[in-house]
Amino acid sequence: MKLSDVAQLIKMVEESNVAEVEVQFNRRQKIRVSKVAGQPVTPATPVTPATHLSGVPASSTPAAAEETKEAKPARASNLVAITSPMVGTFYRAPAPDAPPYVEVGDTLKPGTAVCIVEAMKLMNEIESEVSGRVAEILVENETPVEYGQELFLIEPS
Repeated sequence: MKLSDVAQLIKMVEESNVAEVEVQFNRRQKIRVSKVAGQPVTPATPVTPATHLSGVPASSTPAAAEETKEAKPARASNLVAITSPMVGTFYRAPAPDAPPYVEVGDTLKPGTAVCIVEAMKLMNEIESEVSGRVAEILVENETPVEYGQELFLIEPS
């Protein structure tokens, strides 16, 4: 999908009574455009992993890899991490006044939304790929995250 197609989709949603539209292009790409009363329309949910402008994921640089090694504490081997697919800002809830998507102890199944990562004004809903229980939330709300950074630890079921 081209940028002009996205802009046209945003304009169509703005001018209609529709609150949200989601379009899936293939198995790996989809986009969601939604509007909230009193706020501008924001497109969301590109599912493909983002990389830096150089095309190299942040975690593949030597300095980033060294930082990652030092920052990761030891954890139980049975836990699965949900990682950020892009660089952006982490949000635990869909809106400032809304409850968080998940809390520690919540049960997840594949496709359950767990958070939002905002990148370049796009709100990207991050979904769980595993079934299990949320064991730990590793990132504070409204903080910057890097590509590949662990956001949640899940105890698989």
